[in-house]
Amino acid sequence: MKKILLLIATASVVACNPANRELKPWDKGAFETGRYRNLFAETGYSASEIDARLHEITYALFEGPDRVYFEVGDSMAYISDLKNHDVRTEGMSYGLMIAVQLDRKEMFDRLWRWGVRYMQHGEGPYKGYFAWSCRIDGTRNAQGPASDGELYYVTALLFASNRWGNDTGIDYRKEAQHILDCAFAKNAARDSGVTNFIDVERRLITFTPEAFWGATFTDPSYHVPAFYEVWARWADDGRAAFWRECAAASREYLHKSIHPATGLNPDQNNYDGSIMEYRFPDRPVFRNEDFRYDSWRVPMNIALDYSWDCTDREWQREYGHRIQDFLYAQGLETFVDQYRMDGAPPARILSAGGYTALRHSTGLVATAAAVSLVCTHPESREFIRHFWNTKNQPYEDGYFDAYYDGLLQLFAFMHLSGNYRIILPE
Repeated sequence: MKKILLLIATASVVACNPANRELKPWDKGAFETGRYRNLFAETGYSASEIDARLHEITYALFEGPDRVYFEVGDSMAYISDLKNHDVRTEGMSYGLMIAVQLDRKEMFDRLWRWGVRYMQHGEGPYKGYFAWSCRIDGTRNAQGPASDGELYYVTALLFASNRWGNDTGIDYRKEAQHILDCAFAKNAARDSGVTNFIDVERRLITFTPEAFWGATFTDPSYHVPAFYEVWARWADDGRAAFWRECAAASREYLHKSIHPATGLNPDQNNYDGSIMEYRFPDRPVFRNEDFRYDSWRVPMNIALDYSWDCTDREWQREYGHRIQDFLYAQGLETFVDQYRMDGAPPARILSAGGYTALRHSTGLVATAAAVSLVCTHPESREFIRHFWNTKNQPYEDGYFDAYYDGLLQLFAFMHLSGNYRIILPE
Protein backbone atom coordinates (compact mmCIF):
# COMPACT_ATOMS: atom_id res chain seq x y z
CA MET A 1 0.00 0.00 0.00
CA LYS A 2 2.81 2.41 0.88
CA LYS A 3 4.48 1.63 -2.42
CA ILE A 4 1.27 2.41 -4.33
CA LEU A 5 0.83 5.71 -2.49
CA LEU A 6 4.44 6.61 -3.22
CA LEU A 7 3.95 5.93 -6.94
CA ILE A 8 0.79 8.04 -6.99
CA ALA A 9 2.53 10.89 -5.19
CA THR A 10 5.50 10.75 -7.53
CA ALA A 11 3.24 10.78 -10.58
CA SER A 12 1.37 13.78 -9.17
CA VAL A 13 4.59 15.72 -8.65
CA VAL A 14 5.73 14.97 -12.20
CA ALA A 15 2.35 16.00 -13.64
CA CYS A 16 2.22 19.22 -11.61
CA ASN A 17 5.76 20.30 -12.42
CA PRO A 18 5.56 22.76 -15.37
CA ALA A 19 8.91 21.52 -16.65
CA ASN A 20 7.36 18.09 -17.28
CA ARG A 21 4.21 19.15 -19.10
CA GLU A 22 3.84 18.89 -22.84
CA LEU A 23 4.29 22.18 -24.70
CA LYS A 24 0.96 22.43 -26.49
CA PRO A 25 0.45 25.31 -28.91
CA TRP A 26 -2.85 27.14 -28.78
CA ASP A 27 -5.39 26.93 -31.60
CA LYS A 28 -6.43 30.58 -31.52
CA GLY A 29 -4.36 33.74 -31.77
CA ALA A 30 -4.24 36.80 -29.57
CA PHE A 31 -6.28 38.88 -32.03
CA GLU A 32 -9.17 36.62 -31.02
CA THR A 33 -8.35 35.71 -27.42
CA GLY A 34 -6.21 38.55 -26.05
CA ARG A 35 -3.99 35.88 -24.41
CA TYR A 36 -0.25 35.19 -24.72
CA ARG A 37 1.76 32.16 -23.72
CA ASN A 38 4.72 32.35 -21.37
CA LEU A 39 6.85 29.39 -22.42
CA PHE A 40 9.50 30.17 -19.83
CA ALA A 41 6.87 29.70 -17.12
CA GLU A 42 5.65 26.53 -18.85
CA THR A 43 9.24 25.26 -18.82
CA GLY A 44 9.55 25.79 -15.08
CA TYR A 45 11.09 29.24 -14.59
CA SER A 46 9.52 31.44 -11.90
CA ALA A 47 7.95 34.84 -12.52
CA SER A 48 10.73 36.56 -10.59
CA GLU A 49 13.41 34.77 -12.63
CA ILE A 50 11.71 35.71 -15.90
CA ASP A 51 11.31 39.37 -14.92
CA ALA A 52 14.92 39.59 -13.77
CA ARG A 53 16.22 38.05 -17.02
CA LEU A 54 14.10 40.41 -19.14
CA HIS A 55 15.47 43.36 -17.17
CA GLU A 56 19.03 42.08 -17.59
CA ILE A 57 18.75 41.81 -21.38
CA THR A 58 16.97 45.17 -21.72
CA TYR A 59 19.49 46.91 -19.47
CA ALA A 60 22.42 45.53 -21.48
CA LEU A 61 20.95 46.88 -24.73
CA PHE A 62 19.87 50.32 -23.61
CA GLU A 63 21.83 51.27 -20.50
CA GLY A 64 24.83 49.03 -19.89
CA PRO A 65 28.47 49.52 -20.95
CA ASP A 66 27.82 47.75 -24.28
CA ARG A 67 24.56 49.59 -24.96
CA VAL A 68 23.44 50.35 -28.51
CA TYR A 69 21.09 53.22 -27.51
CA PHE A 70 22.48 56.76 -27.26
CA GLU A 71 20.60 59.94 -26.34
CA VAL A 72 21.30 63.19 -28.18
CA GLY A 73 20.50 66.45 -26.42
CA ASP A 74 17.21 66.66 -24.57
CA SER A 75 14.89 65.26 -27.25
CA MET A 76 16.54 62.72 -29.56
CA ALA A 77 18.27 59.33 -29.52
CA TYR A 78 19.59 56.73 -31.95
CA ILE A 79 20.41 53.01 -31.97
CA SER A 80 23.74 52.14 -33.56
CA ASP A 81 25.01 49.01 -35.24
CA LEU A 82 28.28 49.31 -33.36
CA LYS A 83 30.24 46.80 -35.43
CA ASN A 84 29.42 48.74 -38.63
CA HIS A 85 29.61 52.22 -37.03
CA ASP A 86 26.28 53.41 -38.36
CA VAL A 87 22.59 53.94 -37.62
CA ARG A 88 20.13 51.80 -39.59
CA THR A 89 16.39 51.91 -40.10
CA GLU A 90 16.43 48.26 -39.04
CA GLY A 91 17.67 49.11 -35.54
CA MET A 92 15.76 52.39 -35.25
CA SER A 93 12.44 50.76 -36.14
CA TYR A 94 13.17 47.79 -33.87
CA GLY A 95 13.86 50.29 -31.10
CA LEU A 96 10.48 51.92 -31.66
CA MET A 97 8.75 48.55 -31.44
CA ILE A 98 10.60 47.64 -28.24
CA ALA A 99 9.84 51.04 -26.70
CA VAL A 100 6.11 50.84 -27.37
CA GLN A 101 5.93 47.20 -26.21
CA LEU A 102 7.65 48.12 -22.93
CA ASP A 103 5.64 51.36 -22.54
CA ARG A 104 8.68 53.64 -22.79
CA LYS A 105 7.21 56.72 -24.41
CA GLU A 106 10.19 59.03 -23.94
CA MET A 107 12.51 56.53 -25.60
CA PHE A 108 10.05 56.06 -28.47
CA ASP A 109 9.68 59.81 -29.05
CA ARG A 110 13.45 60.38 -28.93
CA LEU A 111 14.10 57.68 -31.53
CA TRP A 112 11.29 58.93 -33.73
CA ARG A 113 12.55 62.55 -33.68
CA TRP A 114 16.12 61.49 -34.63
CA GLY A 115 14.78 59.35 -37.46
CA VAL A 116 12.56 62.10 -38.83
CA ARG A 117 15.33 64.69 -38.65
CA TYR A 118 18.14 62.70 -40.23
CA MET A 119 16.64 59.73 -42.05
CA GLN A 120 13.17 60.55 -43.37
CA HIS A 121 12.92 62.24 -46.77
CA GLY A 122 10.72 65.34 -46.69
CA GLU A 123 10.56 65.76 -50.47
CA GLY A 124 11.69 64.26 -53.75
CA PRO A 125 11.19 60.74 -55.15
CA TYR A 126 11.84 59.15 -51.72
CA LYS A 127 9.40 61.42 -49.86
CA GLY A 128 8.08 59.70 -46.74
CA TYR A 129 10.72 56.96 -46.81
CA PHE A 130 13.79 56.68 -44.56
CA ALA A 131 17.42 56.51 -45.70
CA TRP A 132 18.45 53.06 -44.54
CA SER A 133 21.92 54.00 -43.17
CA CYS A 134 23.41 57.11 -41.58
CA ARG A 135 26.52 57.96 -39.64
CA ILE A 136 25.99 58.65 -35.96
CA ASP A 137 26.14 62.40 -36.70
CA GLY A 138 23.16 62.02 -39.03
CA THR A 139 25.05 62.21 -42.33
CA ARG A 140 23.47 59.78 -44.75
CA ASN A 141 25.53 56.88 -46.04
CA ALA A 142 22.79 56.14 -48.58
CA GLN A 143 19.57 57.81 -49.68
CA GLY A 144 17.49 54.75 -50.48
CA PRO A 145 15.34 52.86 -47.98
CA ALA A 146 15.21 49.22 -46.95
CA SER A 147 11.58 48.09 -46.94
CA ASP A 148 11.65 46.28 -43.60
CA GLY A 149 12.32 49.60 -41.89
CA GLU A 150 9.08 51.07 -43.19
CA LEU A 151 7.26 47.87 -42.21
CA TYR A 152 8.31 48.23 -38.57
CA TYR A 153 7.94 52.02 -38.50
CA VAL A 154 4.27 51.84 -39.52
CA THR A 155 3.41 49.05 -37.08
CA ALA A 156 5.20 50.68 -34.15
CA LEU A 157 3.52 54.02 -34.86
CA LEU A 158 0.06 52.43 -34.91
CA PHE A 159 0.76 50.71 -31.60
CA ALA A 160 2.00 54.03 -30.18
CA SER A 161 -1.25 55.63 -31.32
CA ASN A 162 -3.23 52.91 -29.59
CA ARG A 163 -1.17 53.09 -26.38
CA TRP A 164 -0.58 56.81 -25.91
CA GLY A 165 -3.08 58.56 -28.17
CA ASN A 166 -2.21 61.19 -30.76
CA ASP A 167 -2.34 64.42 -28.78
CA THR A 168 0.84 64.26 -26.68
CA GLY A 169 3.15 66.02 -29.15
CA ILE A 170 3.30 63.44 -31.96
CA ASP A 171 0.29 62.33 -33.98
CA TYR A 172 1.47 58.73 -34.34
CA ARG A 173 -1.39 57.55 -36.54
CA LYS A 174 -0.98 60.50 -38.89
CA GLU A 175 2.73 59.74 -39.21
CA ALA A 176 1.97 56.09 -40.07
CA GLN A 177 -0.62 57.15 -42.63
CA HIS A 178 1.88 59.61 -44.14
CA ILE A 179 4.37 56.79 -44.81
CA LEU A 180 1.67 54.62 -46.39
CA ASP A 181 0.16 57.45 -48.45
CA CYS A 182 3.59 58.45 -49.76
CA ALA A 183 4.23 54.83 -50.73
CA PHE A 184 1.02 54.57 -52.75
CA ALA A 185 1.63 57.94 -54.40
CA LYS A 186 4.76 56.43 -55.94
CA ASN A 187 2.73 53.95 -57.98
CA ALA A 188 1.87 56.80 -60.32
CA ALA A 189 5.47 58.02 -60.53
CA ARG A 190 7.43 54.87 -61.35
CA ASP A 191 9.49 56.79 -63.93
CA SER A 192 11.35 58.25 -60.93
CA GLY A 193 12.75 54.79 -60.24
CA VAL A 194 11.13 54.71 -56.78
CA THR A 195 8.18 52.42 -56.14
CA ASN A 196 5.79 51.47 -53.38
CA PHE A 197 7.65 49.40 -50.78
CA ILE A 198 4.84 46.87 -51.30
CA ASP A 199 4.56 45.29 -54.76
CA VAL A 200 0.86 46.08 -55.17
CA GLU A 201 0.24 43.47 -57.89
CA ARG A 202 1.75 40.61 -55.90
CA ARG A 203 0.81 42.02 -52.45
CA LEU A 204 4.39 41.29 -51.29
CA ILE A 205 7.02 43.50 -49.69
CA THR A 206 10.00 44.54 -51.82
CA PHE A 207 13.63 44.24 -50.80
CA THR A 208 14.00 47.96 -51.51
CA PRO A 209 11.42 50.16 -53.27
CA GLU A 210 13.67 50.87 -56.26
CA ALA A 211 12.25 49.82 -59.61
CA PHE A 212 15.44 48.78 -61.35
CA TRP A 213 16.81 46.51 -58.64
CA GLY A 214 15.40 46.01 -55.14
CA ALA A 215 11.76 46.08 -56.20
CA THR A 216 12.31 43.09 -58.49
CA PHE A 217 12.71 40.63 -55.59
CA THR A 218 12.03 40.22 -51.88
CA ASP A 219 13.54 39.00 -48.61
CA PRO A 220 11.86 36.19 -46.62
CA SER A 221 12.76 37.85 -43.33
CA TYR A 222 10.79 40.97 -44.30
CA HIS A 223 7.55 38.98 -44.26
CA VAL A 224 5.61 39.54 -41.04
CA PRO A 225 1.98 38.80 -42.01
CA ALA A 226 0.63 39.72 -38.58
CA PHE A 227 1.75 43.34 -39.08
CA TYR A 228 -0.63 43.69 -42.03
CA GLU A 229 -3.42 42.43 -39.79
CA VAL A 230 -2.55 45.33 -37.44
CA TRP A 231 -2.68 47.80 -40.34
CA ALA A 232 -6.04 46.43 -41.49
CA ARG A 233 -7.48 47.14 -38.04
CA TRP A 234 -5.91 50.48 -37.10
CA ALA A 235 -4.19 52.24 -40.01
CA ASP A 236 -7.56 53.77 -40.93
CA ASP A 237 -6.22 54.47 -44.42
CA GLY A 238 -9.05 52.96 -46.46
CA ARG A 239 -6.97 49.92 -47.44
CA ALA A 240 -8.05 47.32 -44.88
CA ALA A 241 -9.00 44.71 -47.49
CA PHE A 242 -5.69 45.25 -49.30
CA TRP A 243 -3.69 44.70 -46.11
CA ARG A 244 -5.51 41.46 -45.37
CA GLU A 245 -4.68 40.30 -48.88
CA CYS A 246 -1.03 41.17 -48.18
CA ALA A 247 -1.12 39.03 -45.04
CA ALA A 248 -2.51 36.06 -46.97
CA ALA A 249 -0.04 36.51 -49.84
CA SER A 250 2.88 36.74 -47.42
CA ARG A 251 1.94 33.45 -45.75
CA GLU A 252 1.62 31.72 -49.12
CA TYR A 253 4.99 33.12 -50.21
CA LEU A 254 6.72 31.75 -47.10
CA HIS A 255 5.42 28.26 -47.91
CA LYS A 256 7.27 28.45 -51.22
CA SER A 257 10.49 29.96 -49.87
CA ILE A 258 11.41 27.41 -47.22
CA HIS A 259 13.29 24.20 -47.94
CA PRO A 260 10.99 21.16 -47.56
CA ALA A 261 13.55 19.11 -45.59
CA THR A 262 15.59 21.57 -43.51
CA GLY A 263 13.18 24.46 -42.96
CA LEU A 264 15.92 26.89 -44.02
CA ASN A 265 15.40 29.87 -46.31
CA PRO A 266 17.71 32.16 -48.32
CA ASP A 267 18.45 35.78 -47.49
CA GLN A 268 16.67 36.99 -50.64
CA ASN A 269 14.73 35.32 -53.42
CA ASN A 270 12.19 35.84 -56.18
CA TYR A 271 8.57 36.71 -55.46
CA ASP A 272 7.48 33.20 -56.41
CA GLY A 273 9.83 31.76 -53.79
CA SER A 274 12.37 30.47 -56.30
CA ILE A 275 16.12 30.91 -55.95
CA MET A 276 17.64 34.10 -57.32
CA GLU A 277 20.43 33.75 -59.87
CA TYR A 278 23.00 36.47 -60.51
CA ARG A 279 24.63 36.52 -63.93
CA PHE A 280 27.81 38.52 -64.46
CA PRO A 281 30.01 38.72 -67.58
CA ASP A 282 32.87 36.19 -67.58
CA ARG A 283 31.79 34.71 -64.22
CA PRO A 284 29.83 31.59 -63.26
CA VAL A 285 26.17 31.99 -62.38
CA PHE A 286 25.77 32.64 -58.64
CA ARG A 287 22.71 31.14 -56.96
CA ASN A 288 21.62 32.94 -53.78
CA GLU A 289 20.63 29.97 -51.63
CA ASP A 290 22.48 30.58 -48.37
CA PHE A 291 20.77 30.81 -44.98
CA ARG A 292 22.48 33.56 -42.96
CA TYR A 293 22.00 36.81 -40.98
CA ASP A 294 18.67 38.15 -42.40
CA SER A 295 17.40 34.58 -42.61
CA TRP A 296 17.57 34.09 -38.84
CA ARG A 297 14.51 36.30 -38.37
CA VAL A 298 12.11 34.02 -40.24
CA PRO A 299 11.48 31.52 -37.38
CA MET A 300 10.68 34.39 -35.03
CA ASN A 301 8.40 36.12 -37.54
CA ILE A 302 6.45 32.91 -38.12
CA ALA A 303 6.14 32.42 -34.36
CA LEU A 304 4.77 35.97 -34.11
CA ASP A 305 2.15 35.32 -36.79
CA TYR A 306 1.16 32.10 -35.03
CA SER A 307 0.91 33.81 -31.64
CA TRP A 308 -1.18 36.72 -32.87
CA ASP A 309 -3.25 35.33 -35.74
CA CYS A 310 -2.99 31.51 -35.88
CA THR A 311 -4.65 31.34 -39.31
CA ASP A 312 -1.81 29.31 -40.82
CA ARG A 313 -1.28 27.13 -37.75
CA GLU A 314 -1.04 23.70 -39.40
CA TRP A 315 1.76 24.65 -41.79
CA GLN A 316 3.48 26.77 -39.13
CA ARG A 317 3.57 23.86 -36.68
CA GLU A 318 5.10 21.60 -39.31
CA TYR A 319 7.63 24.32 -40.16
CA GLY A 320 8.64 24.79 -36.51
CA HIS A 321 9.34 21.10 -36.11
CA ARG A 322 11.25 21.00 -39.39
CA ILE A 323 13.71 23.78 -38.62
CA GLN A 324 14.22 22.76 -34.99
CA ASP A 325 14.80 19.15 -36.05
CA PHE A 326 17.47 20.27 -38.52
CA LEU A 327 19.30 22.51 -36.04
CA TYR A 328 18.99 19.92 -33.27
CA ALA A 329 20.61 17.32 -35.53
CA GLN A 330 23.55 19.71 -36.04
CA GLY A 331 24.01 19.88 -32.25
CA LEU A 332 21.87 21.98 -29.94
CA GLU A 333 24.89 23.84 -28.56
CA THR A 334 27.01 23.79 -31.72
CA PHE A 335 24.80 24.51 -34.76
CA VAL A 336 26.33 27.31 -36.81
CA ASP A 337 24.77 30.46 -38.23
CA GLN A 338 25.26 29.94 -41.98
CA TYR A 339 24.18 27.03 -44.19
CA ARG A 340 22.99 26.35 -47.68
CA MET A 341 19.24 25.84 -47.77
CA ASP A 342 19.72 22.09 -48.13
CA GLY A 343 21.80 22.02 -44.94
CA ALA A 344 25.22 21.81 -46.60
CA PRO A 345 28.00 24.26 -45.65
CA PRO A 346 27.53 27.71 -47.21
CA ALA A 347 28.96 28.47 -50.64
CA ARG A 348 30.99 31.16 -48.90
CA ILE A 349 31.10 32.44 -45.34
CA LEU A 350 29.73 35.98 -45.19
CA SER A 351 31.80 38.20 -42.93
CA ALA A 352 30.44 40.57 -40.27
CA GLY A 353 32.19 43.43 -38.54
CA GLY A 354 35.48 42.52 -40.19
CA TYR A 355 35.39 38.91 -38.95
CA THR A 356 34.82 35.83 -41.12
CA ALA A 357 33.82 32.71 -39.22
CA LEU A 358 30.96 30.33 -38.64
CA ARG A 359 29.56 30.80 -35.13
CA HIS A 360 26.92 29.52 -32.76
CA SER A 361 25.35 32.98 -32.85
CA THR A 362 23.12 34.36 -30.12
CA GLY A 363 20.72 35.76 -32.73
CA LEU A 364 19.97 32.38 -34.28
CA VAL A 365 19.89 30.66 -30.88
CA ALA A 366 17.22 33.22 -29.94
CA THR A 367 15.00 32.89 -32.99
CA ALA A 368 15.31 29.09 -33.07
CA ALA A 369 13.97 29.10 -29.52
CA ALA A 370 11.20 31.59 -30.33
CA VAL A 371 9.64 29.23 -32.87
CA SER A 372 8.93 26.87 -29.95
CA LEU A 373 5.66 28.81 -29.72
CA VAL A 374 4.38 26.65 -32.59
CA CYS A 375 5.93 23.30 -31.60
CA THR A 376 4.86 20.23 -29.63
CA HIS A 377 7.97 18.03 -29.74
CA PRO A 378 10.15 17.72 -26.61
CA GLU A 379 13.18 19.28 -28.32
CA SER A 380 11.45 22.66 -28.05
CA ARG A 381 11.95 22.70 -24.31
CA GLU A 382 15.66 22.10 -24.84
CA PHE A 383 15.84 25.03 -27.27
CA ILE A 384 14.16 27.23 -24.64
CA ARG A 385 16.57 26.20 -21.89
CA HIS A 386 19.59 26.63 -24.16
CA PHE A 387 18.42 30.12 -25.10
CA TRP A 388 17.86 31.00 -21.45
CA ASN A 389 21.44 30.01 -20.63
CA THR A 390 22.99 31.81 -23.63
CA LYS A 391 24.76 35.09 -22.92
CA ASN A 392 25.44 37.66 -25.63
CA GLN A 393 29.14 38.22 -25.07
CA PRO A 394 32.41 38.43 -27.06
CA TYR A 395 33.72 35.33 -28.82
CA GLU A 396 37.24 34.03 -28.38
CA ASP A 397 38.45 35.87 -31.50
CA GLY A 398 37.07 39.17 -30.20
CA TYR A 399 33.94 39.38 -32.33
CA PHE A 400 30.94 40.79 -30.48
CA ASP A 401 27.58 41.93 -31.84
CA ALA A 402 25.74 43.84 -29.16
CA TYR A 403 23.37 45.21 -31.82
CA TYR A 404 21.87 42.52 -34.07
CA ASP A 405 22.39 39.54 -31.76
CA GLY A 406 21.26 41.67 -28.83
CA LEU A 407 18.07 42.92 -30.48
CA LEU A 408 17.07 39.43 -31.64
CA GLN A 409 17.80 38.14 -28.15
CA LEU A 410 15.43 40.70 -26.63
CA PHE A 411 12.70 40.16 -29.23
CA ALA A 412 12.82 36.38 -28.76
CA PHE A 413 12.73 36.72 -24.97
CA MET A 414 9.69 38.99 -25.23
CA HIS A 415 7.95 36.46 -27.49
CA LEU A 416 8.65 33.51 -25.23
CA SER A 417 7.67 35.35 -22.04
CA GLY A 418 4.37 36.66 -23.44
CA ASN A 419 5.62 40.25 -23.53
CA TYR A 420 5.39 40.87 -27.29
CA ARG A 421 1.76 41.88 -27.66
CA ILE A 422 -0.88 43.41 -29.87
CA ILE A 423 -1.38 46.84 -28.36
CA LEU A 424 -5.06 47.67 -28.41
CA PRO A 425 -6.49 51.20 -28.26
CA GLU A 426 -6.69 52.43 -24.67
